[in-house]
Formats: sequence, C-alpha cells, structure tokens
Amino acid sequence: MTTTHPPTTGATPARLRWGTDTMSLDLRWDDEQPVTCAGYLTRSGRHRVYRVPLVEVLTADAGHHPASGRLAHTEHGRRFRYVDHVETVVADTRTLSLRQRSGDLEATVELTARDGVAALTSRVRVVNVGTGRIVLRAVASWVAGFTEHETADDALAGWDRISGTSDWLGEGRWARAALRGPDFVPLAEHLTGHNPRGGFSAVSTGTWSTGEHLPTGILESPSAGLALAWQIEHNGAWRWEIGEDTAGGYLALSGPTDSDSGWSRVLGPAEDFTSVPATIAVGASATAALDALTDHRRASRRPHPDNAAMPVVFNDYMNTLDGDPTTEKLLPLVRAAADVGAEVFCIDAGWYDDSGHWWDTVGAWQPSTTRFPGGLGEVIDAIHAAGMVSGLWLEPEVVGIRSPLAEVLPHDAFLQRNGERVVEHDRFHLDLRHPAARAHLDAVVDRLVADFGVGFFKMDYNIDPGPGTDRDADSVGDGLLGHNRAVLDWLDGVLDRHPALVIENCSSGAMRMDYAMLSRLAMQSTSDQQDFRKYPPIAASAALSMLPEQAASWAYPQPEMDAEESSFCLVTGLLGRFYVSGHLNRMDAAQRGRVADAIAVAKTLRTEIATSHPHWPLGLPQWEQPWIALGLRVTDGDLVSVWRRDGQDSVSLSFPHLVGVDVEVTPVFPLDLPAWHTDWDATTGTLHVHGVDTRFAARTLRLSARPTGSTTTPAPDHTDHIEGAIQ
Repeated sequence: MTTTHPPTTGATPARLRWGTDTMSLDLRWDDEQPVTCAGYLTRSGRHRVYRVPLVEVLTADAGHHPASGRLAHTEHGRRFRYVDHVETVVADTRTLSLRQRSGDLEATVELTARDGVAALTSRVRVVNVGTGRIVLRAVASWVAGFTEHETADDALAGWDRISGTSDWLGEGRWARAALRGPDFVPLAEHLTGHNPRGGFSAVSTGTWSTGEHLPTGILESPSAGLALAWQIEHNGAWRWEIGEDTAGGYLALSGPTDSDSGWSRVLGPAEDFTSVPATIAVGASATAALDALTDHRRASRRPHPDNAAMPVVFNDYMNTLDGDPTTEKLLPLVRAAADVGAEVFCIDAGWYDDSGHWWDTVGAWQPSTTRFPGGLGEVIDAIHAAGMVSGLWLEPEVVGIRSPLAEVLPHDAFLQRNGERVVEHDRFHLDLRHPAARAHLDAVVDRLVADFGVGFFKMDYNIDPGPGTDRDADSVGDGLLGHNRAVLDWLDGVLDRHPALVIENCSSGAMRMDYAMLSRLAMQSTSDQQDFRKYPPIAASAALSMLPEQAASWAYPQPEMDAEESSFCLVTGLLGRFYVSGHLNRMDAAQRGRVADAIAVAKTLRTEIATSHPHWPLGLPQWEQPWIALGLRVTDGDLVSVWRRDGQDSVSLSFPHLVGVDVEVTPVFPLDLPAWHTDWDATTGTLHVHGVDTRFAARTLRLSARPTGSTTTPAPDHTDHIEGAIQ
C-alpha cells in the first residue's frame, strides 16, 4: 500500500508521526523551517528532543553556518524546505520517503521500519534538479537531537556514551564515558550567541570498517529514560558524530566525507547520489536499545538456511596447522573432527600454495599439487565421506604482486592512484567495479563449488588499501565507495547463484565486521587472538557488534592443556557460533570426549542463541579484567558464560531483570569438572559465584527463572524497562 501526500501550504506548522507500534518519530516542519525530528515515541513513553535539521548536505558552494568541521550546521540543512512525502507498507515493512528542496538540490530521506522492531534505517538520496553542477562533500544519513527539548540545566548532564575501539588481536574494546567531561567541557557558548564548532567523532577512512573505531554505539540517559543505539551499515569509510549546541545535543551518522576520507561526488543535471544506510534503535535504557538493534539485525539479515541451522565448524588454522595444510596433516584431523561431531570442515590458508611462501603469490586459487599428491579432491572426498560439509579459505579481493594473475588481469581491474596500482603488504587490490575483476572472482567461486562440492567459504581480508582509487571517479573516496558497493553486489550474486553456500566473514580477525557485510554473510570470526587467556573479553563483547549467533569465537583446546584450560577454551565459543580448532587427533580419549561434549551442548543451545538478547552481568568487559561474563536472555531464563582469569576466587553477577524472581542455577558446561558454588539473591537480582581454586577456569550456567510460589517458568522480561546491565 502506498500513500502520497502533496505539499503543505500556508504558514501553519506541519507534523507527521511515522513509524510502527513499537517506535515512531515525531517529525515537524513549516514554511520557515526544515523538517526536524521533534521526538521519539516508544512503548515506554514519549521523548521530546532538541530539534535540528533531519537532512544535512555539505557542498562545495554551500558550507557550514557557522563555520565548522561538523556533519551538522550546513547551509543546505537550514535551507531545506518540505516538498512532499510518500508512505509505503509491504507486509511488516514500512517506508517513508520525505522530500525537501534547497535551491537546485533536492533531498529525499528514506526511512524503513519493521513492525515489532524499535529501530529504523535511514538513507538520503540527493538529486541535482538544476542545470549546473553540484559538488557534494558530505551527505549525512541521519541527523537528530537526543537531549530533552527544553532543559533549564545542563543538557548533556547525565548522558553517557558507550562506544568501542578495535585492533588486530584486540577487537571490540568497549567503554562507557560521561558526555559532560573532557570531550564536552562547559564552554559558556550562550554568551557568543553561536553554536560551538567541535564535537566528538569516530571515523573509518579505508576498507577495514572496524579496524580502529566501531560504527556502532549507544547514548544513554537513565534520568531521561532514553537510550539510542546506532550502527552505520557500510563496508568502508564512515563517520559518526556527537555534537553539543547551545540548546542541546545531536547525533549524526554518515558514510565517507571529504574531510575524513577524500570523498566528493559531482552531480550533473538530473544526476543523483544515495548515502549509506544507518540504523537507529530506541529504548528506555542501553540494554533495551541494544535489544532493539539486535532485533533489527535479525530482521534485516538476508534469508538463508544457515541463519537457523548454525552447523558447528571445524577450521584447521588457529593454533593448529597455521596455514600449512597437507593431505598427511589433514586426514587425521578430518577423522577426529567428524568423531567429535563437527558438521563443517574448513581447510584454511595454504591449500593453493606450492612454494611455501604464498602471501604475495595468491590470486589464482588453484589447488596445490605438492601439498596434495593425490589431489585436493582426496581430502575433500574424505570430508564428505565423514558426513561433513567441505570448506575452503579464500581472500578473494587481493592478488599477490608475484601472482601470474597480476599480469593477466587488465591494469584497470585494480585500485589505483594516479595510474599506479595500489600495493599494500605485497598485494594488489582488485577493483570490483571492473567487469574483469568480478568475472575472475565469479569463476573462482563457481569452479570450486562445481569441481569439489564446496559448501563453505571462509572469506578473509588482510589488507586495507587506504582511502581509495581515483580511476573513473570524482575522488579517491568516491572510487572506494563504488568499489565497496560493488563488493556487496558481488556477494549478493554469489549467494543468488549458490543459495545454500555458507560464507564466513573473516577480515583479518574482525577488521570488517560491519552490517553491510554481516547482513549478507552467515558468521564472523571475532579475532585472530591466539592466546586463549586473552580471548574472553573479545568473545564477550562481540554481541555488541553482531548477533550472538554470528559471533564465531575460536574454541581451540590443545592436547597439552589440562582439563580446566581446555574447558576455558571451549566455553569461549559456546554462547555464539561454535567454531572449533585444535590438534584433536593428538588428544587422548578423555580430551576428545570433552570437545565432543562441548559440541553436543552447542547443538542443543543454538536454537536458543538464535533468538537471544545479550547482556553483561559484570558490566562491559575490560581487557585486563580478572572475571568476564556474557549473558544471553533466552525464552526460559538466562544463559551465562563466566571466565576466571586470576584475581579473587568469587564474583557477583547482576541480573536486574530477574529481581524478585526465584532462580534455579544449573551447570551447562563442563559437567565433568568440580561445580562452582552459586548463591542467588532474588532481592537484588545478584548471582554470587565462587570459582574453583585454579587461576584459569570457565563455566557456562543456566538460570531458570520462576516467580516465588509459581509452578510455571515465565519468559524473561524483554521490555524497555530493563536497566543497568550495560555498565
């Protein structure tokens, strides 16, 4: 159903409430003001917020007012005036297209929401409706206020920012910080009569979209009873920005910009550009907003059988073969993996290499003949005969500088700067805008599926080529954006041709774990961290960036580990997509039995994990924290994994949504080691845990909730009233 609304006339302010029964926006405008978001309406109430232009576009001929480096306060933003809007409803999805105009620049903000999900996705399409040129420098996908509409006191007081940084081997390090503090000091800006010019921002400038800062974050005010969670859904350059004006605070989300990533786009007459998608989720608390973002992630994923099946994957790389597979090494691992219950066996890096120095020769993806004297098919046939799906590692977007393919493909099939192919760590980078690059990758995937029956690919991504390419582009950032979008289109094409194919998003650990990629791909390896003692904070934090069922944290027990250390490794992967490695073939029967037990448990939990909502009973995991915990609210209670890494032998976990509820605590894994003593305090929703007397140990527990005196077990409360779980 589509409804078109004509332009409003007269000076009377116009108002539109748009959204779903779960969350909607209060949009307002008049003849003298652009469209603004005046408030959020959720099941927990109405929140009037500081009004700023909903659409901000920076062009070469119309900058900021006043001058600044912000996404906000653009001349076009303040000049835009409402034209019309169209509302469309298809099944459970609602779309609003609201058009405004500033001179020859027309901008349509497209908002998409789904029934039952307290989140919306926004993008902005701009069109040159004049006869000259328009040079775009930034097009924000979302801009809106978050502080109260009118505050007598400090507008930012009581607001916290929850955001994360990453690095290779140290992914997803999250922290909470008060907005009013070093990032936003009191400026007495009211004396100037002008809004401030700075703010707090995070950016990505290349193709490692999560290589340093994360495109996801949360703003929360417990006193206001409001929290906003967001994610920029782009596999390249982006910017998010929090700013303070004299009358309140705003949040702005964007893809690449001129100042951050060398992006500009020239629009000729009738030409258009659409910004990258960004999603906003709303709740009464940080936990509730993250719940809504989790719901959005599930609702927006590409349909695939793997979304629910979640087969257990064994991969030969991590702390095992380390990129040196051979028939002799693999066949014993294949048998052992099948014996413990793995359902997918992935042969990792090195299967294409004859020289032993494959880094700068990759690109053709032909099986090695020296590593597999009987052919790669011998190993893959063994995988299939053992009842497992076969998988291969690929790094499709790169070609080594010593690869023959580097001279076979056209020069223009690679990212370039001033006519020179970009080289990073001895690799060229394919430009997926070029038909020869795409045809090459299509041929590789189709050949491996046809020749070997491969059903799983681990797609890695180990270089960042920088700001982009200036070939056939208005700017280097424009070329990169075109390539980034071509990568997504290529992945869609692969999955269209091979609908049962399962693809893991690796990206050098988790350097590209954005939701442009994860809305399409089945799972995300959360790190390349090889020290099992350092992995828990990465595994526990992963659900802030992705769905729990997509978070593949390595479980890599080894024969030399004792029972507690082995269980520690296995617990690390248990409340996500179970991802196993290790020298299983060298383990004794008891050690293999422990791995088999963990896999059996993972299979029983995966249905619950695929509908769960994460929380953190010990607060946001910190890198050196001695105790780490990840909780998942499931239909019949809670699952929680707890890791001890030194420190006191006891800890107290907070479950505020279970205050006043009787709880039965039962061990999930391991079951053959001494049980940890637990004590439940229903008055405070606190679980006191006393660990075993060993430095490194971990347990996964189940909390079954039952109100006092009741004989039934209710579902836990997932409403907007859950507070205090993200600390």
